[in-house]
Amino acid sequence: MNPELELVMTLRVEIATPLEIGQVGTGLRRVIPITGGIVTGPAIEGIVVAGGADWNMTRPDGTAEVWARYTLQTNDGVLIGITNAGLIVPQADGSSYARTVAQFEVAGETYSWLRRSIFIGTLASAPGGNAVQLQFFRVR
Repeated sequence: MNPELELVMTLRVEIATPLEIGQVGTGLRRVIPITGGIVTGPAIEGIVVAGGADWNMTRPDGTAEVWARYTLQTNDGVLIGITNAGLIVPQADGSSYARTVAQFEVAGETYSWLRRSIFIGTLASAPGGNAVQLQFFRVR
C-alpha cells in the first residue's frame, strides 16, 4: 500500500529578529526566536506558545538546516511539544522549497495519535509580517 498524506494542522508562527551567532565552521548559525502564533486545522486548533526557537544553519551552498523546538497549546488546554527539523533548499530561479519532519510530545490520550504517527511538513514565509507558515501532514 502506498502512503497517503492527511493535513492535520496549519501554523502561522510569529518570529522575532534572528540572533546571528555567525560563521561556526559548518555554516552561518542563527537563532530565530518564536514569539507566538496560531494553529488551525481539521485535527488541532490552538496557539503557538511564545518561547522556543529555530536554531538555523545556512550551509555554504545556500541550503538552510531547520531545527526548531517549541510548544503548542490546543483550544482544550493541552500542551504539545514539537521538534521540527528539515531543509530549505534554494532553486536556480531564486525561489526555495522547504520540507521538514515533525515529532510531537504530548501527555494523555486525546492527542496520543501524535506520538504514534509520522509527519512531514512544509514551510514558507507568511504574508503580512515576521512570520512563517507551516503545514503538517500525517503519513497514512
